[in-house]
Amino acid sequence: MHTLRRFTVALALCAVAVGCSNSNSASTSVAVDSAPAVTTVPVADTTIPVPDTTEAPAPAASTWDTITAPADCMCSDGSGFKFFVHRADPTKLVFYLEGGGACFDASTCGPDSKAFKRTVGHENGLDDLATGIFDFANPQNPFKDWSIVFVPYCTGDVHIGNTTHDYGNGVVIQHKGYVNGTTALKAAHDLFPDAGEIVVTGESAGSVPTPLYAGLARDMYTSASIKVLGDGSGAYPDIAGINAVIGANWGTMNAVPDWPENKGQTVETWSLPGLYIQAHKHAPDIVFSRHDYAFDKTQVFFAQLAGIPADDLVSLIDSNETQIEKSGMDLWSYISPGDSHTVLSKPDFYTETVNGTAFVQWVTDLVAGGLEPARLVEQRALHPALG
Repeated sequence: MHTLRRFTVALALCAVAVGCSNSNSASTSVAVDSAPAVTTVPVADTTIPVPDTTEAPAPAASTWDTITAPADCMCSDGSGFKFFVHRADPTKLVFYLEGGGACFDASTCGPDSKAFKRTVGHENGLDDLATGIFDFANPQNPFKDWSIVFVPYCTGDVHIGNTTHDYGNGVVIQHKGYVNGTTALKAAHDLFPDAGEIVVTGESAGSVPTPLYAGLARDMYTSASIKVLGDGSGAYPDIAGINAVIGANWGTMNAVPDWPENKGQTVETWSLPGLYIQAHKHAPDIVFSRHDYAFDKTQVFFAQLAGIPADDLVSLIDSNETQIEKSGMDLWSYISPGDSHTVLSKPDFYTETVNGTAFVQWVTDLVAGGLEPARLVEQRALHPALG
């Protein structure tokens, strides 16, 4: 078995209104002094004030377009779905899946639950999103000139569900994440058909399905370079009983791609780590990578919510990585110590560093195809409480 490719990182942590002058006065008086008889004629002020025509700058044009999805796309409560597009280099495309929790029973999906994001939100668009990989003015950003399709999350099913589920007591959830996500992916292909470099990425719940959507992207972009970068979901394990219960509630079997490699898959075997394995079988040229915090409090919370012991989260991450790599693929992992949750859309994207190598540089090299085993370091991350 080859060495795990892991990079463990220490957590490093107005518009101006201009007034115009309207004064046009000029002196035209003549003064005469009789002794001696000398006439003094002051020079008239013939300067004509030039009005200041500077106008208050117009509000900056939005860098994001809002696209309203068809009626079969919807959020958990049946409200409409929309996604967002940032247009830049049409040959470079980021397909980004938003996170926002999950729900899988009457309690977590109920009206008082705070476990997941229920509607698209972003009522004013995404122009206030300008940190991490969305900071297009930062010269360090490896995606500063890339086009981006941003897929909001509002279905509680980590973008892989396709059903309407009645949890009882009036709790009915539209788990249509797969319908929403694949609609946005098709639109991405329609908008950027010539993309030759594609990165499928996401945070938290949005990072879970990144390998699945990368495989779907390969079906559309047959010759593009495709890379996966998941952020914040590496600990969720493959447990048949949990796969079956949650998968049945979400309708995951209605969202399994019609790939030959998926023949024989069942609700018990269609797992989160398995998405990497199946996508690799389908498209072995895709490069798979992910980022996690070794003691991510959010992953601990959701694992325990699903009945999974998660006191030793980093062991779950290690176990998943071992299972994935046993299938014959390389999974490039960057595991930071600490209990934070996700980094891609945060300022910390530019500051996480170990041994002189920043995470932003690791991602830059990943995107450029320059990662090499010799440049990676394997090191056991320490829990913050242990120093």
